[in-house]
Amino acid sequence: MSFGDPNNPYGQQQPQGGQPYGYPQQPPQGQPGYGYPQQPPGVPPQAGYGYPQQPGQQYPGYPNPQQQMYGGGMPPYAHWGLRFGATLVDMLVLMVAYIPMVIGAAIGSDSSTAIFSLISFVAIIGVAIWMLVQEGKTGQTIGKKALGIRLLRESDGMPLGIGMAFVRRLAHFLDSLACYLGWLWPLWDAKKQTFADKVCSSVVVKG
Repeated sequence: MSFGDPNNPYGQQQPQGGQPYGYPQQPPQGQPGYGYPQQPPGVPPQAGYGYPQQPGQQYPGYPNPQQQMYGGGMPPYAHWGLRFGATLVDMLVLMVAYIPMVIGAAIGSDSSTAIFSLISFVAIIGVAIWMLVQEGKTGQTIGKKALGIRLLRESDGMPLGIGMAFVRRLAHFLDSLACYLGWLWPLWDAKKQTFADKVCSSVVVKG
């Protein structure tokens, strides 16, 4: 009696489906085998380990992470009226620092006038430096924050930084040339920029 004899009860039997014993069963087409994690409904399919991810791959109904990054999309540009209103608010804040000087002048004595004038001078310089630092780090002075606008870099939508914000302040002398034309330029400019903005590659946006 040979092992190949079909009457031999000890012979090796072939399982149905043509697959020998000792080999893993193949799962049905399109379904994961036992031991594989099941994808919950509504979750986009993910490639297995070792497969390269497709750059910029987007599944329907799922937001693109790059669109949620700060600066990924530039907000609308602030129109001239908002910029002018923010400047007026900043000027009013600076005018508060002149109050000690007015008090000293009202007293009338030379010593009081000198002391109160010094207090006003220090207050004006302090407020101006503080607003410059805030504008460089956050893009907003007191006036810009009150009007809901922000100064940003045109290239990446980030704040200018303190140094570049100071350079932009100096570049405002270009706006005063030619009968203050640069200050009015945002009225018709596509990006609502003054001459100083164009030199420093900055924009003022809503936000």
